[in-house]
Amino acid sequence: MGADHTRSAPPTPPGVRRILVVTVVPLFIATLVAAIVLWPRDAPRPEAADDTPRYHGTVTRVVSEPCPPNPVVPEGTPTAADGPCGTVTVRVQTGPDAGQEVQTPIPTGPGAPRVEVDDDIILVSLIDPEDPTVSTYNIAEHQRGKPLVWLAVLFAAAIVAFGRLRGLAALGGLAASFAILLTFVLPGISAGQPPLAVAIVGASLIMFVVLYLTHGISAQTSVAVLGTLASLVLTGLLGLAATGATHLTGFGSEDATTLSMFRADVDLHGLLLAGIIIGSLGVLDDVTVTQAAAVNELRHANPDLSRRDLYRSATRVGRAHIASVVNTIVLAYAGASLPLLLLLTADSRALGQILTSEFLTTEIVRSVVATLGLIAAVPLTTALAAVVSTAGRGDADVRGGEPTPVIPRPATDRAEALHALSTPPTRNTSPATPSRWPDPDRSTDTTW
Repeated sequence: MGADHTRSAPPTPPGVRRILVVTVVPLFIATLVAAIVLWPRDAPRPEAADDTPRYHGTVTRVVSEPCPPNPVVPEGTPTAADGPCGTVTVRVQTGPDAGQEVQTPIPTGPGAPRVEVDDDIILVSLIDPEDPTVSTYNIAEHQRGKPLVWLAVLFAAAIVAFGRLRGLAALGGLAASFAILLTFVLPGISAGQPPLAVAIVGASLIMFVVLYLTHGISAQTSVAVLGTLASLVLTGLLGLAATGATHLTGFGSEDATTLSMFRADVDLHGLLLAGIIIGSLGVLDDVTVTQAAAVNELRHANPDLSRRDLYRSATRVGRAHIASVVNTIVLAYAGASLPLLLLLTADSRALGQILTSEFLTTEIVRSVVATLGLIAAVPLTTALAAVVSTAGRGDADVRGGEPTPVIPRPATDRAEALHALSTPPTRNTSPATPSRWPDPDRSTDTTW
């Protein structure tokens, strides 16, 4: 989350450090207390189901053949019998038939895997309800464990190779984020806790752990933490107002409707707000860390910049950052919902009805609220960073941005100056210090 800013910040005055500690530490303690209060103690456990046995296997042969006609279906009607048809020979790797070869039909239907020789697949054993002694194998899907492991190794190696120790810290922060999501946020919402409160507390925990672990404990990181926390709260309030004004129920997707069947006590409206906050956290971290670092770099480049000039210069950086991030947010939400957006293009309803539908309004509210939170993060973080970086500099900032007074040069006697100008320079021609030029009277001006 955020870029790597390794330049060490200038020493922060002790008074400013004390103010940051007095501000950040109570917020961290309050977050921990809220997490303890909201911690899911009675989270529902998934119901035990009759899981179909699954075994690993490798495809050794694929034989395709024409599909037999179906006399029940009228000619020309597309059906699953249109293909592909045939058999697949699989060498079973695990289970009671390990080491043997079995035959299965070629998978058909929407989303069915396409298998070839040497593919590693997963078999399911189906028992005939009329004769339990008879069982058949079907191909369920491909094995994805090894490709995922290699992708994870490549991901970690690239981060460590480029970021080194900072990359290791980033991987630790990523692991902490998933741990908080899987042990607190998701179980808390499943246990019936208020999703909005759980999301804000969980996002705050992730923010504290990730920012300080990745960027170190410093005044610059503390500024980013305070800016992120303020923007998270503002995003939650804006989301609450926007979803209330648009009367969103949270049933805008098929996933939410399915969840309501299994978890009737989950507040889907609050779950929508929680998704907005969690989705905004990563981009908020990036913006706040970048703004705090921009102020720090400007302070290094020109220590005489006033607080007002620092704010204006860093805000210009923030405007360019926000201009690109806004497009990122919209495309991220659109990419996650691309199949449903394609369905909407085939809808015969009027454009106004499509735009005001529950699903599309939900996506619009998500994008707008997240963007407003990001826009607010820039001036908040920049102003706080400018105050911290210029604290203890003396009277320059007290005057509200006046330039630093120029120290006058020491006065020179007029007679000494005239004597120095009228006296020709003496040339040292001693053998101990030979002249650099072959001709002592040669001009040193470059001819153009």
